[in-house]
Amino acid sequence: MHYFWVPFLPMLGIIVPLLTNKFSRSTCALATALLPALALALILFDMPAVLGGQFFTQSISWIPQLGLNLSFRLDGLSVLFSLLILGIGLLVILYARYYLSEKDHMGRFYCYLIMFMTAMLGIVMSNNMLQLWFFWELTSISSFLLISFWSHSSDARKGARMALTITGAGGLALLGGIVLLGQVVGSYELDVVLNSGELVQQHPYYFAILALFLLGAFTKSAQFPFHFWLPHAMAAPTPVSAYLHSATMVKAGIFLLARFYPVLAGTETWFAVVSLTGLFTLLLGAYTALFKHDLKGLLAYSTISHLGLIVLLLGLNTQLAAIAAVFHIINHAIFKASLFMAAGIIDHESGSRDMRKLNGLWKYMPITATLAMVASASMAGVPLLNGFLSKEMFFAETLDQSILGSLSWLIPVLATIGGAFAVAYSLRFIHDVFFNGEPKGLTKTPHEPPRYMRVPVEILVALCLIVGIFPNFTIGPLLDSASLAVLNHPLPEFSLALWHGFNIPLLMSGLAIAGGLAIYLNRKPLFRFEGLFPALDAKLIFEGAIQRCVMWAQKVNGYLESGSLQRYAFWLCFFALALTAPPLLDLETTQGSLPSTPLNGAVVIAAILLIAGSLATIIWSHYRMIALLMLSLVGLVVSITFAYFSAPDLALTQLSVEVVTVILLLLALYFFPQHTPTSKSRPSHFVRDLAVASAIGCIVGSICFALLTHPLDSISDFFIANAKTGGGGTNVVNVILVDFRGFDTFGEITVLGIAALGIYKLIARMRLSMRTKDHDGRLWAKDKYPILLSVVSQSLLPLFLLVSAYIFMRGHNLPGGGFIAGLITSIALIQQYLAHGVDWMSKRVSVSYHYFIAIGLVTAAITGLGSWAFGRPFLTSWFDYFSLPWIGKFELTSALVFDLGVYLTVIGATLLILANLGKLTTKERLTVGER
Repeated sequence: MHYFWVPFLPMLGIIVPLLTNKFSRSTCALATALLPALALALILFDMPAVLGGQFFTQSISWIPQLGLNLSFRLDGLSVLFSLLILGIGLLVILYARYYLSEKDHMGRFYCYLIMFMTAMLGIVMSNNMLQLWFFWELTSISSFLLISFWSHSSDARKGARMALTITGAGGLALLGGIVLLGQVVGSYELDVVLNSGELVQQHPYYFAILALFLLGAFTKSAQFPFHFWLPHAMAAPTPVSAYLHSATMVKAGIFLLARFYPVLAGTETWFAVVSLTGLFTLLLGAYTALFKHDLKGLLAYSTISHLGLIVLLLGLNTQLAAIAAVFHIINHAIFKASLFMAAGIIDHESGSRDMRKLNGLWKYMPITATLAMVASASMAGVPLLNGFLSKEMFFAETLDQSILGSLSWLIPVLATIGGAFAVAYSLRFIHDVFFNGEPKGLTKTPHEPPRYMRVPVEILVALCLIVGIFPNFTIGPLLDSASLAVLNHPLPEFSLALWHGFNIPLLMSGLAIAGGLAIYLNRKPLFRFEGLFPALDAKLIFEGAIQRCVMWAQKVNGYLESGSLQRYAFWLCFFALALTAPPLLDLETTQGSLPSTPLNGAVVIAAILLIAGSLATIIWSHYRMIALLMLSLVGLVVSITFAYFSAPDLALTQLSVEVVTVILLLLALYFFPQHTPTSKSRPSHFVRDLAVASAIGCIVGSICFALLTHPLDSISDFFIANAKTGGGGTNVVNVILVDFRGFDTFGEITVLGIAALGIYKLIARMRLSMRTKDHDGRLWAKDKYPILLSVVSQSLLPLFLLVSAYIFMRGHNLPGGGFIAGLITSIALIQQYLAHGVDWMSKRVSVSYHYFIAIGLVTAAITGLGSWAFGRPFLTSWFDYFSLPWIGKFELTSALVFDLGVYLTVIGATLLILANLGKLTTKERLTVGER
């Protein structure tokens, strides 16, 4: 069960750097690393059992009806990726401590980095596909924040937007594939899905599922034609690039292909699409990398090439190819992280990443140069280094395939060419930066970095050597375990020996090294040849496409959003008619078998008042006070109607909302123009509007009459029967809100809180002038707060609060509840603002309404999470009966605590809006950051 904490420990650690940022940089870095280090220790604790062939799953039921559970899985593949994510992540934390300048907000950077780490751990350890997708999207968001960390840079902002757009679109495709796959299999749990490969591949939806999954994977792992976002992500700080290119983000797409390999692989379509996409990406990335002058640009395209190599291996129709892919995932993460860190050190200590300026750095920083050269040699596939082993396995597997039929010989030939270009750009990295003359035009003299900034590179380069020389001892068991999870059946025999004799793969490796040396020595003609082609800037093309989309959207929006409320209402009513009228045409009569509701005097009077109020609102709409009074009359009649039809909860809610709405409109109308001109609509418009309104009235009236006179089987019978036994309350409406549909309510109060905060921010930036006269020129009264209103409001405040408490406490069994009680409390406090003013209230109520929203949401969330401690789904309620002397028998229920969260959120949201809107009329107008 302890491995369950692996993704949650870094999640808790997201706030640690923000709390420790005020201390020294080393303290902040150390505190940030503590929880990820503990998570790594938990992985290492379970690692022996996993390497022994076991795997573990742990699940907490959340919304079982939707197949959504909090479910985690620890097998060989998840252990491998967790080690990479946590191990390299800890090295990046140490590296960033020295890389970031004093001007950079280290706490915010580490916060984003740990969020990124959490998202990746969530992906690789998820045992539920919907949960996996949630973390998948979280990687897109957190990578956006990291890439745009230097937000003052236009390249950083545009690169982040490009990455988010491409990977976000792929995420939507993946969600579609997950939903289809879950429907086909009948479960979203990977335990079931991974053993349903035959069922999925024989299903008609297989090709749609495969296409959607591949879109998700290819966009994330920068495969052609979605590769262009990755080089522009290098605008991020180098620690981000090192992490993103080695163990996170792009590896998420690779992980997806590996995780679902038992389900989706095995068909001709998979092998053709995946292998050819990988092959083209391999060649494109390798060729382009050679011509990049920016160190990070060269490494970015080399990442694209190596990712293509891994994808190609996963697309080959052999089991050993999948094992080779897993091996290269490990090797690429090690040497690519070290290379990016080395590039960052060079940039940090020389002030440039331009290889045309960076020459002869060997004599200025020999230790860094040695480390970078070893890592580059590993990237090129030089013997005795880890990159050589997986590259040789790759060459061997390209010989054992028949994807292109009689032309399949092209695959190993093209693979060798790709390997040659890898050697060439690795040689360029080594020779052009560390040799080839003296530095040119640098802003400072290069030198070695601080000692501990180099430690992460030293560790990674040491791993390149150790894995390369002792592969069976260092990586063999982990490779076996991870490959077993990918293939989902016993492994074929294979060897990680350094020497397999003279064979074709060894010949291909030799040809790649010799060919790469020849390409580099003849690079000048190649550069001239490349210069003949027009330069294509993916960023400009992408931005152009975005601008065209914006222009098209503006045109459509300009047509639809004409600024005419009358037009909006017309189209809304028109489509409502078009959708609701046709079903009524199939009924011979709207009269059902149930008797009609008796007509009495109260009903007639209410109907007359409702009609009169509606007509008066229309006729005297330019007289604001009259129109507002008539609107409130309509609301009052609606409240009475709810009460008449035995819906007291709705009546109380409607009445409370009406009071709050009237106050809101009074505050808003104060800033509107003093006079509303009479309507000058043409007679034809009047006839049109009258016809549409009449038609809507007839249709809605017919629907209501049909519903009231026909027997109706609804879900309400279930709620009525189970409210007391299942929710512990006799007020069915409240039990539905806080128990049966508690998750809906939690979502609604979350939206309410977000809306209130958004309105607050909008109000905070308003600059409105205070009016001194009405539209007839009469001065406003100097006595803003009449003494009678002040005295009466103060007298009523305790009564309001007492009624609010009473309504809240009885809500589970009688009409009431947290929402209504929250509105009553808000009305009581708003009345004090109206009677005494903002200044008077600010001295007496020195609280921030933001906190009410936050505390309310946290209270409601904790109530839901508490049920997990008892092995129950999220928001499962509890109730029981107790007895005390002099009090007697009484009920306690957890739903009351959830309702308290609703109560606090409603108070906070209502007062945050109304009180601050009223504050605009004071001399001390609201500014951002004020309460």
